[in-house]
Amino acid sequence: MEFIVALLAFHRCSQRVLHVLILSCLFLQAINSAFAQRRDAYREKRLEMVELYIEREGVSDKRVLKAMRTVPRHEFVPPRQRRRAYLDLPLAIGHRQTISPPFVVAYMTETIEPKPEDKVLEIGTGSGYQAAVLSGLVRDVYTIEIVESLGRGAAKVLDRLGYENVHVKVGDGYQGWPEHAPFDKIIVTCSPEAVPRPLVEQLKEGGRMIIPLGERYQQVFHLFEKQDGELVQTRLIPTLFVPMTGISEEQRTLQPDPLNPRVINGDFELDENDDGLADHWHYQRQTELSDAGAPSGERFLRIENEEPQRLAQALQGMAIDGRKIAALRVAFHVEYSNTRSGPEPHQQPSVVVLFFDAVRRRIGETVIGRWTGSRGWRAVRTDVEVPARTREVVLSIGLHGGTGTLSIDALTLKKKLR
Repeated sequence: MEFIVALLAFHRCSQRVLHVLILSCLFLQAINSAFAQRRDAYREKRLEMVELYIEREGVSDKRVLKAMRTVPRHEFVPPRQRRRAYLDLPLAIGHRQTISPPFVVAYMTETIEPKPEDKVLEIGTGSGYQAAVLSGLVRDVYTIEIVESLGRGAAKVLDRLGYENVHVKVGDGYQGWPEHAPFDKIIVTCSPEAVPRPLVEQLKEGGRMIIPLGERYQQVFHLFEKQDGELVQTRLIPTLFVPMTGISEEQRTLQPDPLNPRVINGDFELDENDDGLADHWHYQRQTELSDAGAPSGERFLRIENEEPQRLAQALQGMAIDGRKIAALRVAFHVEYSNTRSGPEPHQQPSVVVLFFDAVRRRIGETVIGRWTGSRGWRAVRTDVEVPARTREVVLSIGLHGGTGTLSIDALTLKKKLR
């Protein structure tokens, strides 16, 4: 009898111990989950970034999309920029350099068709974000940054985050990395005037290289494939990259003219590669060229959007010296149909003039329009004051998060000196 009582007591004790152990495990699991969520507080923002700005805009490679959902972009921007890390924006990282917008990173990565066995060379490390995205897609990434402090900073971040197959070098990227050549793929994330010869030589036969080429504010992505020792070229979409620091940039044949800012293809007649997009305008979203009743010439730009807050725009940048130029007279024709503002105050169908200083900090903007409702073609002309610290201007035509249809034609600028 005593044995049975003892056995029952032991059983009850075991149940209490088991109960305590279960509660302890659940508690530890909750703590670990909380820590994991805290460590990855930006996960939902990454998922939203991919959905809104990358997948919806045509990037479809599943491996690339997974990398964009995984790599913590906020770790590669200065702390003051982290709240904007997952917007489709270039963000200043110091030394007049920027981290490329998420769409551009995904687009360039998909274009070179990265394979697990590839050895990739990246020119222009910058923040290290592009290299981190490539890290999980290829065997090795060799990346070069000419600005020493940026290169060393990126190397530290990449090392801290465990990207062991990324190798960082400080130096002139246009000279490549000959001791590790040839490379299966090359990504150039800065904008030379022409393809540097060492990169041609270091690209493997059958390899692919994507590079933004052109004048300082008029660049186009080009895809090159090496066949029989020569590069076969495919012209892609317009873009705007910061210049490479150093002698290669200083020796450009065509330099910007900050005393004579002008719009290129403001009449939207040019589309040399017949892709349906206006040449010389970059980061175009939901745009098309139309010849149905243009108020000037044969074509105009039409921008349409049905989803509030979705990007619908076309941008163009140019140099300007605010010390000499007091104002810009902006003139164009506009037509709009069933346009509405977005949920945020800044989401207005409009033409926006954005001003940047010498280190590419945004120092102001002027909004022309805020057009809602419907109205046929009419001429608009207005003067926009230029802050004295301005060294660059970006024109943004679009619905900017609003909905409806906005059409623009014959956009011009005329300077007014101080």
